[in-house]
Amino acid sequence: MSVMMVRKKVTRKWEKLPGRNTFCCDGRIMMARQKGIFYLTLFLILGTCTLFFAFECRYLAVQLSPAIPVFAALLFLFSMATLLRTSFSDPGVIPRALPDEAAFIEMEIEAANGAVPQGQRPPPRIKNFQINNQIVKLKYCYTCKIFRPPRASHCSICDNCVERFDHHCPWVGNCVGKRNYRYFYLFILSLSLLTIYVFAFNIVYVALKSLKIGFLETLKETPGTVLEVLICFFTLWSVVGLTGFHTFLVALNQTTNEDIKGSWTGKNRVQNPYSHGNIMTNCCEVLCGPLPPSVLDRRGILPLEESGSRPPSTQETSSSVLPQSPVPTEHLSANEMPEEANTPEGMPPPEPPEPPQEVAETEK
Repeated sequence: MSVMMVRKKVTRKWEKLPGRNTFCCDGRIMMARQKGIFYLTLFLILGTCTLFFAFECRYLAVQLSPAIPVFAALLFLFSMATLLRTSFSDPGVIPRALPDEAAFIEMEIEAANGAVPQGQRPPPRIKNFQINNQIVKLKYCYTCKIFRPPRASHCSICDNCVERFDHHCPWVGNCVGKRNYRYFYLFILSLSLLTIYVFAFNIVYVALKSLKIGFLETLKETPGTVLEVLICFFTLWSVVGLTGFHTFLVALNQTTNEDIKGSWTGKNRVQNPYSHGNIMTNCCEVLCGPLPPSVLDRRGILPLEESGSRPPSTQETSSSVLPQSPVPTEHLSANEMPEEANTPEGMPPPEPPEPPQEVAETEK
């Protein structure tokens, strides 16, 4: 009998999670698969700030104040911290239903809708939910096999349902939802301040240098400054405009997805049930409210057994899993006895029954 060494391999749950996400650091970092524009964001911020600290900050610290590079460094570090926190965190992904749960939900839907005649379209799968004396519809997700919570939506890029889904931002390489929206807002706010700060002091730097050597000579000697001014000029309008738009949404306790769909405006004329009617209360709830924990359990352990020498064959697996019923031998002859395959391993095969004594005497 060959002895097989069996060892256990620890598998984390993030390795089996559906959806189109990438994980790093053993599931601690979660991002979308499309990360090219995120790398561009990092390159623009790091490149512009590196040029600013290397050239303009030293001159301005001597000519004006040493507080200029200190404040710029604080803005830079805060922007990078909020960017990485937004990009590397779980935005609020809702786990998909297990097969048993999905089957149970399907049974509930069929029982509620009844038998649909052939050729007719089945009714929409919607549940009504009341929030602040107002009816909100919960839609069924055919991919995740769940009824989505209020304000949740399915991201087509990450292929996940996200709680309080705002939008998918390629610039941060992740969805923006309930668990990382405040960090996203703080990122675009600090980036707007950083862009204005760098742009303004680049202009000051060019002005101070122009007083000594002239404007054209300054541009020839400082091509990095010209590049910084161009990057900040074209970035300023989009970043500041985006910050203003999200400030408006935070004040109304509304998401980008709801604003695009016109959920609480336009033809629907339905009042937003999530708004408290007070700007400060809405801002405190969105930006300062308790942060819910992740429900994915990405680093949960799924123990699996692997064979150290060779994987068990199908025959060995079936024989060890399926119960073996004893074979009756009282009506079988010596030629019809079961083979050694049905005997326990390590036991000698049963001997055939001896012929009756009468038959033996007759043969003699």
